[in-house]
Amino acid sequence: MNATVLQRDAFMPRQPRGLGLGLVLALIAHVLLVIALAFGVNWRSHEPQGVEAELWSATPQAAAPRAAEPEPQPTPPEPKPPQPEARRPEPAPEPKPAPVQQPVPDPQIAIEKAKREQAKKEQLREEQEEREQAKKDQAKRDKAEQLKKDQAKQREEAERAKDEQDRKKQLAEKDRADAAKLAAAREANLKRMMGQAGATGGPTATGTAARSSGPSPGYAGRIAALVKRNIAYRNDSGGNPVATVEVRVATDGTIIGMRLTKSSGDKLFDDAVLRAIDKTGIFPRDTNGTIPSPMELNFRAND
Repeated sequence: MNATVLQRDAFMPRQPRGLGLGLVLALIAHVLLVIALAFGVNWRSHEPQGVEAELWSATPQAAAPRAAEPEPQPTPPEPKPPQPEARRPEPAPEPKPAPVQQPVPDPQIAIEKAKREQAKKEQLREEQEEREQAKKDQAKRDKAEQLKKDQAKQREEAERAKDEQDRKKQLAEKDRADAAKLAAAREANLKRMMGQAGATGGPTATGTAARSSGPSPGYAGRIAALVKRNIAYRNDSGGNPVATVEVRVATDGTIIGMRLTKSSGDKLFDDAVLRAIDKTGIFPRDTNGTIPSPMELNFRAND
């Protein structure tokens, strides 16, 4: 049991001895780093001094050599007054550039140049005016051409509308004519059938109407005599004027209208005849049981 425990402890990690030594070494390393940075960097806290330069000429020139000093004597016999120091020669002044002489222009050349420029401007202006005039002329031609096209189109549309209207009118007239023909044929057939169904003619009659349209002999005289009884007129002229009146009556003999077709020349007689007809009111039937309408009656003033 003890052998087993010892063998396991040999492979276990050792316990740390503490953080003291490592912390001290880290502090020392940081202090050395700060010192190295402080001495390695040259901190400047003042403004740099300016540099002045004197420019003698625009082009560099070599200065004259200094005057050669006399070689020293080993044993001067007597003192000599000090030699004045050689002065530096002043720099030669910068030569000024010679003024450039401008050529004097020739007046004739300037005049010719001005003429050429003026002629060129005139030519450009004329060309511009020609182009504008050409545009205007083209616009006028286009407008006139478009107007012609519009007028031709309007005429064509008007002719087409007229042809269409004429065609419709012809069709309408043809339809009306066909309808009138059909109506006439239908009415004729209807009258023929009705006439054949209720004809009142005799056995020897050859007509196609249902009844005879003319009055019997003496019927007009009976009607005129009936009206004359109601005529109130006094003939003082001595003449015998005749008044003709068209009378329309209903199927029962009632007078429904009258019209003076021929005047007698005496308005009093004409008015008396019309009043008499209106007063009569109803005409009697003919011998065949009908009353012809319309009928014309003649009235004489002396009858």
